[in-house]
Amino acid sequence: MTGTRYAWDFSFLWSYRGLILIGLGVTIAYTIGTILLGLVVGLVTGLLRLSKNVLITAPLVAYVEVFRCTPLLVQIVWFYYALPVVLGIDIPAHVAATLVLSLYTGAFYAEIVRGGVNSIERGQWDAARAIGMRRAQVMRYVVLPQAIKRMIPPFMNQSIIQLKNTSLVSTIAVADLLYQGTIITAATYRPLEVYTMVAVIYFLVLFPLTLAAQQVERRLDRRHHPGEHPENRAPAAFSPAFTA
Repeated sequence: MTGTRYAWDFSFLWSYRGLILIGLGVTIAYTIGTILLGLVVGLVTGLLRLSKNVLITAPLVAYVEVFRCTPLLVQIVWFYYALPVVLGIDIPAHVAATLVLSLYTGAFYAEIVRGGVNSIERGQWDAARAIGMRRAQVMRYVVLPQAIKRMIPPFMNQSIIQLKNTSLVSTIAVADLLYQGTIITAATYRPLEVYTMVAVIYFLVLFPLTLAAQQVERRLDRRHHPGEHPENRAPAAFSPAFTA
């Protein structure tokens, strides 16, 4: 079977539309769920990493660096196969997948939060403290409102990456879009059409989200840097591209 002689036929996929929609629904559910959990983990971790107490920051640094510096696929396999042996309990595939994806993206969100807060000029901290505001008040009313605006673009980019990351949970038999594609391939022996369809669906979901993220970033750039072209500015130090 060569590329010039192969007869492409996508018509059979219609009869598997139920499986495809279920897989897409599972993929979207994992994406949204783990993004929300990751935001909670990342916000708490990122803010606690601002502490000067090494007893607090050291374990958090270890967590962030372990998850950022090891492949996600390795983490999924380890949590599903090795962690149950270590703990002596059974961990279902969906629990392992949710746990790993949440902790993984939480590590990146934590760096975005930490970098966003640290990007606020020190003079604003000093000015707020000079008028009698406590540290918590400075963080809540002065720093975070500004930092959140700077965090939005990298948050969106990392969340889009998370949608692609969910495809890895198929390796432990979580019934996402890619796993359903594997099931359909086993039943039809038509892998070229099936995996092409899977790739097209991912593209149709991700491409509009990518465009939306770029549009939001441009609007924020125009609002905070009027008259300055985005390409003339250095990238933010807390962007995922610079914290990976």
